Amino acid sequence: MGDSSSRSGSRTMTQPPSQPTSTTKVETPANDPHSDRSHRPRTSSSASGASTTTTSSHRSAASLAKSALDFSQQAEKLAHHHAADNDNDADVPVEAHFITPHDPVVVTSEGHRIPGVPLEEAHKLNLLREELEDGPHVVQIKQEGEVKDEVGKPTARHSQSTDQIAVAPDQKSHDMQKSQSGSLRRQMPPSHTNPLFPPLPLYGPPSLLRDIQTLIFRFTSFWLSLAFLMVIVLGALFTSIPLVAKQVWYKLTLRNIDETRPFYAEEVKRKKARNDLNEKWKHNNLKKGLGPDKEEVADEYVPTEGGRDPIVCDPGYYARRVGLDIEEFHVQTEDGFIIDLWHVYDPKEYTKLSDEERQARGPHVFTESGKKLKDSTGKPKFPVLLMHGLLQSAGAYCVNDEDSLAFYLCKSGYDVWLGNNRCGFRPKHTILSYSDPRHFCWNIRQMGVFDLPALVSRVLRETGFEKIGLIAHSQGTTQTLVALAKEQRPDLGARLTVFCALAPAAYAGPLIGKAYFKFMRVISPALFRIVFGLGAFIPLMMTMHRLLPPRLYGWLGYKVFSFLFDWSDERWERDLRNRMFQFAPVYVSAESMRWWLGRDCFANHKCILATKEAVQAEEREDHHEGTGPHSLGAGDAGGAKGGAKGGASADAVRAQLDKPRGATAWYDERAPPFALWVAGNDDLVDGRKLLRRFENGREPHVRVVHSKVIPEYEHLDVIWAMDAPQQIFCELREVLWKTCHVRDLCRVPKGCEGVEAWDPRDKPAWPASDELQSSSSEETLSGGREGKGKGKGQ
Repeated sequence: MGDSSSRSGSRTMTQPPSQPTSTTKVETPANDPHSDRSHRPRTSSSASGASTTTTSSHRSAASLAKSALDFSQQAEKLAHHHAADNDNDADVPVEAHFITPHDPVVVTSEGHRIPGVPLEEAHKLNLLREELEDGPHVVQIKQEGEVKDEVGKPTARHSQSTDQIAVAPDQKSHDMQKSQSGSLRRQMPPSHTNPLFPPLPLYGPPSLLRDIQTLIFRFTSFWLSLAFLMVIVLGALFTSIPLVAKQVWYKLTLRNIDETRPFYAEEVKRKKARNDLNEKWKHNNLKKGLGPDKEEVADEYVPTEGGRDPIVCDPGYYARRVGLDIEEFHVQTEDGFIIDLWHVYDPKEYTKLSDEERQARGPHVFTESGKKLKDSTGKPKFPVLLMHGLLQSAGAYCVNDEDSLAFYLCKSGYDVWLGNNRCGFRPKHTILSYSDPRHFCWNIRQMGVFDLPALVSRVLRETGFEKIGLIAHSQGTTQTLVALAKEQRPDLGARLTVFCALAPAAYAGPLIGKAYFKFMRVISPALFRIVFGLGAFIPLMMTMHRLLPPRLYGWLGYKVFSFLFDWSDERWERDLRNRMFQFAPVYVSAESMRWWLGRDCFANHKCILATKEAVQAEEREDHHEGTGPHSLGAGDAGGAKGGAKGGASADAVRAQLDKPRGATAWYDERAPPFALWVAGNDDLVDGRKLLRRFENGREPHVRVVHSKVIPEYEHLDVIWAMDAPQQIFCELREVLWKTCHVRDLCRVPKGCEGVEAWDPRDKPAWPASDELQSSSSEETLSGGREGKGKGKGQ
């Protein structure tokens, strides 16, 4: 869609790069082997020279005109608007800038960035620009070591300059398209050659045809995704019937079902303390009221908001309820998205910056020198960035009052920053509108390659430090693991003192086999786009967020997500549950959800950075050597026995055994230290597999500072469980401090006075082997869930 290459060249063209006049008027040198001068009589050398100059000039002028036309058409193909419709004719594509060798963005003459550019289209734009400026250039397209095609043609007066680009071996003949010159040009994969990151679609500038197509997809996706959502909602309500019946039975027998919850007594205590505080706030008597164990905190951090919780989607409001505050920064990514960065601070120590100082500062990362460290009241706090999970915003770290991870770390003595990925609650791009399909043409790869470095870069600039600590949950761990991979942006590791992963999402859990997830996996990419559209994933959810009363929305949000992901609120403070779901869902792209659940990527391979064949071969090797449990499905496990399938399995094991342990490593020596907290009762992702990968030596460059498996924890318990401060937060606080590279310059966090600096030579303390037993095979989905569901509540 949006391909303007077939439009008539007689209309207004995109302005090509300026050319020096000498390029079009060059005399052929006497020693030029391609000159006609050596073949003419010496007696007519003057006339011959004039004729040769004219011929060469004509040839040069014709070549220049052809190059200008080709460049103009290619630039318009990737432009924000068609030249005829563009109010600002000066803002046209001029080059493709490669953030990584596989992640280009188009840079316009006004400095804007246009994302979603296929790799071969970006190379073609730069190639045509080089031809226009420096003369013809040749790019050879190689497949499996063999040159399959060439782009560009050398002329007689230019020496041939050749680049080589490798393409995926599975590129089929139907991907061949007719070029303007009439020859066949093979279309290179528009994204990474790794099958886990298949090409994203190319959407050109707005046109009548593209707008009609977009409207058709929007119409079909509205009704079909609405039907899908209603099925999920009805399924969630239907599965609640047994829980309602159980609650009624308990009431009829004069029992309280809530007494079966593991932290019931603490919940009652906190609810009473919260009610007392609300009453004191109401009567303007806010001195103490958080309970006897919280008096010291209440004296030190005086709340500036209080009363009955209205349940609002505002993290700053909940920060002010505990005596802190939040300021919002806008950050521009290298592909032009504007994302939100929240800074949690103590109003007694920090003055909020002006609106101008908190605006986006351009698309460049790690180029500005950071601010000088302030030396006002004492040593500065060490900065920490927190990244959220799938369909959430960073507000998920701010919903548990004093026990919210963001507030816990801030009051412990860290400088806390909360990062939000692209779109969030307010989709924004420097030039692309919400209705432009390019606004949502991204997946987890772009979130890791573009969003995370932009956020880290801004935190470094604002704090003046050279490195920061990074904490991520669920999808936040995925984008970090993708970004740090040696094929992506491994240099990001030099900016991090430690990467703390909560419920790391590198391998899929058995929940991926649920019927509704299978439906999304079996449909083709084209049908997926018909059902879920080209833009945001089921945007009706965000509309309902604005329309429904917050308590009803929070209750319904819990029921739906609990049904989808098999969570329970057993270990959460139920009185705060409606608040927790005010920060989900947010705007995410349909392409991102297709990456997670579609047939091509994560749901198929069940891993973020390795194909299912590679994962199975590694697991067979571990099983063969006795270094890890054999957690393959029944069909894969049976492959080790006789027959053709068994022979293939044995060959795969032998081939894997012949390789050194680090041959398939995802990371190199630039990876930062890792710390991992795995939820042992998590069926959404399998964190134990990642731990085993590190323990079995498949990542020789990854240094694991800390690892822990909490057997009873589910996916969200790592941030919302009532005992998370004791199970995880206190350990996070210590790990951040022990890996801090400037301990002598920073304020010592509370509770870390006796924590010694980490020595990279220390061997990691792995969890017990029985804690690393995986339950990720689909057979365990029904058999290992007896204990689940008893606390899902109403």
